[in-house]
Amino acid sequence: MSADGEIRVAGTAVVLRDGPEGLETLMLRRPSKGSFAGAWVFPGGRVDPGDWADADDEADAARAAAVRETREETAILIADVTLLSRWTPPPEQPVKFRTWFFLARDLGDEVRVNPGEIEEAVWLSPKQVFAQHEASTLTLFPPTWVTLNGLLGHRTVDDALAAVGEPALYATNLRDGVDGRFALWAGDAEHAEEPGGPDARHRLLMGTLPWRYERR
Repeated sequence: MSADGEIRVAGTAVVLRDGPEGLETLMLRRPSKGSFAGAWVFPGGRVDPGDWADADDEADAARAAAVRETREETAILIADVTLLSRWTPPPEQPVKFRTWFFLARDLGDEVRVNPGEIEEAVWLSPKQVFAQHEASTLTLFPPTWVTLNGLLGHRTVDDALAAVGEPALYATNLRDGVDGRFALWAGDAEHAEEPGGPDARHRLLMGTLPWRYERR
């Protein structure tokens, strides 16, 4: 985080391929120290000055960063890079990144992780990721969990890409309730900036496993 509290910008690529049993996404395990320590994430990282070279706006620069970081972290190229969502971190988070998520198509290159930056890479279906998360054998952060949840209904890369509409905008608030910690977003009755009606829900309950997404 800069001295003036400015939010940095990042781009993330949700890389998809058609597996033998349906849609799979490339998951990367971060080192045990540093940002997202030990968590499983999608490829991506901060926007560098060079990512602005051909960009018309912040989303374009984030797209360039997502493509570049995917290549640097995994040695693969991606195509059909399609804007999916934008995530703004909670106000209390000390290091802030506004992160743009993009769906992308795998082109079949061999994945070779960048040592020291990525510990492990594996192709998994969203259901497989959730099964391991529920068993406490892998760690996820809310944006990754919610993104995977949105992929559950798609069997192919073409299906997932065709379903993308206007980018979803998530400004995260964190709360602690009787059942533990939960994240909530615009439209939830308790959201600080954009609350919904008294019974409206747009939240991820994270107090116990399995996590539970509520939206009504």
